[in-house]
Formats: sequence, C-alpha cells, structure tokens
Amino acid sequence: MDNIVLIGMPGVGKSTVGVILAKILGYEFVDADLVIQKEEGKLLKDIIAEKGADGFIEVENRVNSRLDVQHSVIATGGSVIYGKEAMAHLKEIGTVVYLKQSYRTLNRRLHNIKNRGVVLKEGQTLRDLYNERVALYEAYADVTVDQYGLNIEQTVEAICDALHIQ
Repeated sequence: MDNIVLIGMPGVGKSTVGVILAKILGYEFVDADLVIQKEEGKLLKDIIAEKGADGFIEVENRVNSRLDVQHSVIATGGSVIYGKEAMAHLKEIGTVVYLKQSYRTLNRRLHNIKNRGVVLKEGQTLRDLYNERVALYEAYADVTVDQYGLNIEQTVEAICDALHIQ
C-alpha cells in the first residue's frame, strides 16, 4: 500500500488524524485543500465565492486528479467525492479510507461552516449535504472506519487495524 487517502465529511478530523497517522507510519502528510490553495493562490472560501460550488469542484477535481505523491497520507476535502477523475486517480495511487461520523456529532462540531470552505449549494443545509455525500463516501471507500465515540488516537488505531498495519 503506497498512499492512504482519507475521505469523509468536513469536521471528521481527516487532517488531524492524517498528521498523526503519517507520523506513526513515517509517511509524508498531504492536505489536498492546502495543495488547492497553493495552486490557485487563494483561500478555499474565496475560490468558492468566486467560482461557485460547481467551479470549485472542477478546480478540486483537477488538482486532486494530478496529485503525484508516494508514501503519503492524503487528507482530502469533503467534496472530493464529486470529482470522478480525482477519485479514480486517488483509488489508483492509494487505499481510500472513509472516516464515518454521525450527523449529530458533525452538526455540533461545525459551527461556522462557511469559513471552513465547505461547498454548500444554494439553500442546502448540513443535513442535506450529509445525506447526499454519505452514499458517495461509502461507494468510493476501500475501508470504512466508524469513528462514533472514538477520540483521535482511537481513530488512528482503528485505521491501522483496518489496514492491518502493526
């Protein structure tokens, strides 16, 4: 297994878990959202404001479908699953791990969803987004780790167990 690709809703802890997992494995850590910001020279929320949800998804799809990394833990943005080319590429270069979390927990964690650069269509609620994305996360996942009731360390442990990493 060359790369580990973390997918899931905003607020599940992909970046936090990813950094710790990378340290444990001696891997690099890649935050796909930061790669997008660097390539575009703008914050995610500004790209979304400028190009709209669909325009941002095109940018995200383009950047993620060209990621060229080895021995890395990749934390993706929550909307990565809307990019077919990106997901095909990520599945090719790594094992896709879906970090699953309950809606209630995410709703509690995500106070200011707009400032996080979360892609919401006009009139869409967090509940709508959750319902829309869960099926996509499940479809793309090679492995699903249910984080419900787990802290960060336990989540990292659960990923290692699921991937049979000592």
